[in-house]
Amino acid sequence: PLLHPAMRRLARELAVGALARPQCVRFPGGSLTIGGVNPFPRLGRNVGGGRISDGHLFSKGFVTSSVRFASAGESSVAGLASFNPPRFATLIASAVFGFTGTALLTDAQCSEAQFFFFSKVSPLFRLMDAETAHNLGIFFLQLGIGPLETRPDPVSLSTTLWDVTFANPIGLAAGFDKDAKAFPALLRAGFGFVEIGSVTPLPQPGNPKPRVFRLAEHGAVINRYGFNSEGHGPAGKRLGAYREKRPTQFDVKRKQSQQSQTDQSPAPGQPCSTNQHTPPLGVNLGKNKLTPELEAYLDYTKGVKELGKHADYLVVNVSSPNTPGLRTLQGKVFLKKLMTAVSAERDALPGQHKPPVLLKIAPDLTDADVADIASVALACAVDGIIVSNTTVQRPDFIQKHQHGAEAGGLSGTPLMDASTEMLRKMYKATGGDIPLVGCGGVNSGEDVYRKIKAGASLVQLYTAFAYRGPGMLPEMKNELQKCLERDGYASVGDAVGADHRRKK
Repeated sequence: PLLHPAMRRLARELAVGALARPQCVRFPGGSLTIGGVNPFPRLGRNVGGGRISDGHLFSKGFVTSSVRFASAGESSVAGLASFNPPRFATLIASAVFGFTGTALLTDAQCSEAQFFFFSKVSPLFRLMDAETAHNLGIFFLQLGIGPLETRPDPVSLSTTLWDVTFANPIGLAAGFDKDAKAFPALLRAGFGFVEIGSVTPLPQPGNPKPRVFRLAEHGAVINRYGFNSEGHGPAGKRLGAYREKRPTQFDVKRKQSQQSQTDQSPAPGQPCSTNQHTPPLGVNLGKNKLTPELEAYLDYTKGVKELGKHADYLVVNVSSPNTPGLRTLQGKVFLKKLMTAVSAERDALPGQHKPPVLLKIAPDLTDADVADIASVALACAVDGIIVSNTTVQRPDFIQKHQHGAEAGGLSGTPLMDASTEMLRKMYKATGGDIPLVGCGGVNSGEDVYRKIKAGASLVQLYTAFAYRGPGMLPEMKNELQKCLERDGYASVGDAVGADHRRKK
């Protein structure tokens, strides 16, 4: 199920060709042959009893030559009962026929099977502590082990912001793929966009462990990671390697424009569809713990200079509660200086690619704070605002939990209402003139729709993904599409800020 579609098509052709020829696995004293070829020449002797001959095997998605076990003088049933090969031989046979079955599925059927599989496997990660599960998930995704979404998203879910096309508005927030290790597999899984980071200029270990705590019965997590990061260097190398094969949407469009002017077709193997080949990738920037507040802007401008060329959009994160003094940068004076410096560094990037700059804010703001941030964002021409980060507030039911008193940011379902209300306030304060990204407590397609109606053009999630894994994505997108159809909206863009229009 983990094969790339092109590899799977090749496997399908080979499998069909092999199944058209006699197949046999002879035991004992024989050899294993598939399609007349022995793929394991050293596996000849003493691997069991009975033989596999042609028949009919029916399984979901394919019909092919089958397996019947029989030894001389025995019926098939008796042969099956007596067949007891070693585990290694059993695994080989299972892999061969499982591979054949997968190869014969259509791309859409294979995607469906993969997401079903991962939806069943993901809960197993909760058997280990939260940070170990997180690291293990990154490890597997870095190896490319994850579902591959081949089914196109509905046209109604597509949206365009900052001249960047999003196949759907559901993205993965920063904090999961901190060091740009897993984002290729996450993009292949069907997210509309993925945001890596937060990345700090210098490597730093973050806060002492344990620093992540599940509140499973509330669908919540408390974390105090503290910007653990490998630094700009390693992240930049991974992003650069990816961009050699998958350039930013801006670079793809520029190349297509040049080709159209010279009447040239794309070279073989080069992207010809911006949306299909270059899903948006955001880079979230943070500051090192030891950087003084007055010099914090330098850490962010370094991030723009080092990583900006790889990003479809950049994020200035001044809202994590786990870095001392960071949230003070949301104050009007600090924020104006910061965003002015970051925008200037972005404009100074070499070449024509100038990624949009977004600001990520906290949910724990007063109305005066909201007004100040909105005025700075408008004055500094900030391209977007992400609302919001984790909260330091603890509702009564969270305080009663065994981990409720842990320091750090609370995320997940309990944050949904507060973050959505902050989103509404920011949309109103900016007059809808700045695109907003809704984040916090999203667990379903209905939640995504609530954020959109409150003013979000895009929506991010994290904690729900940590609990449920990638199997949730197709369900969320289907549910969002139904919400749009139910209320008569032809697209995501039509529904943005709908709650505010109704109030008028």
